[in-house]
Amino acid sequence: MSKTFEEKFRSFCNLKNLEVNKNQITTIKILEDFYNKNFHSSIFSFFKKKDHKKGLYLHGGVGVGKTMILDFFYDLISEKKLRLHFNEFMLNFHDFVHENKNKGDENIIDLFVRDLKSKVSLIYFDEFQVTNIVDAMILGKLFNQIFSANIKIIITSNIMISALYKDGLQRDQFKPFIEIMKKKTIEHELVIEDDYRKSKENKNDRYFYPLNQESNFKMNKFFRIISKDRKKTTLSLNIKGREFLIKEFYDGVVRFTFEELCEKNLGAEDYLEIIKVSKFIVINQIPKFNDINSNQQHRFITLIDIIYDKKIPIAVTAEKNLDELTSSKVLKEPFKRTISRLYELTSSNFNL
Repeated sequence: MSKTFEEKFRSFCNLKNLEVNKNQITTIKILEDFYNKNFHSSIFSFFKKKDHKKGLYLHGGVGVGKTMILDFFYDLISEKKLRLHFNEFMLNFHDFVHENKNKGDENIIDLFVRDLKSKVSLIYFDEFQVTNIVDAMILGKLFNQIFSANIKIIITSNIMISALYKDGLQRDQFKPFIEIMKKKTIEHELVIEDDYRKSKENKNDRYFYPLNQESNFKMNKFFRIISKDRKKTTLSLNIKGREFLIKEFYDGVVRFTFEELCEKNLGAEDYLEIIKVSKFIVINQIPKFNDINSNQQHRFITLIDIIYDKKIPIAVTAEKNLDELTSSKVLKEPFKRTISRLYELTSSNFNL
């Protein structure tokens, strides 16, 4: 007799030396039901309701284990599947639109979804967040077609569906997406008291602060160790006709200042290309954030999300300790996720 998802999850947590709690087990049982209704074929499949939910939207605070649980689920199933950052997915969509703009009267969303359907039956978006007005206006039609094509979607997010794109420009045009998500997905909140990323085991020993001579000395010493025997070069990236220079490139170990990455007009597309050539990233001189430098903070949030999604370890110097890094008012909630991820990315458990 095959093991239940709960039994497999308990074995997984035991192997990884992770604590199991009842809220996570409840989530695992919801995932098993979702799997049985969408992927598990049986003689009773004919009698199943055709209007069952084709998506699962798991939300909760930072560090509660959302990503860990959906990673476990994603690795467990054998369907054709795709896991990527939402920004990357939308960049792929816009590239597809550009490449197929001469297709005449054919609906471009239909074309994109048909192409997607030929490749996957499940898409996994970790830490889903909508900030781009162009994306916000198209998502309703796009996701409606995705669900209509019987492509399943699993999502983690810090916020509930109804709070997505809150206070965003022209939010009325985003509401059809909210209604589709509420209708087509199981929405579940995972609640746990402690952020596991901040545990004593996850000591963030690659986070140097404040910005002074001593921190600079520690970072330089650390950098000499990780770049030893690696030749320094300048790497030029061509990103859709734009040149981006990595001035300190050591065979995959790269070093930037915060200014180089977040003061310039860069976005997800640029960061994704930088990540492709990076095995370890050093970011120097991270400032405190406020309403004056909120644009730079927004870029930094996007950057850390992509680095985390691609599992690239980092080392940083910053003006303040992680618990003391301030935020602009508008980005206060998403920045909590960034802080939590910085704990993990700079910890001794997250290695090259």
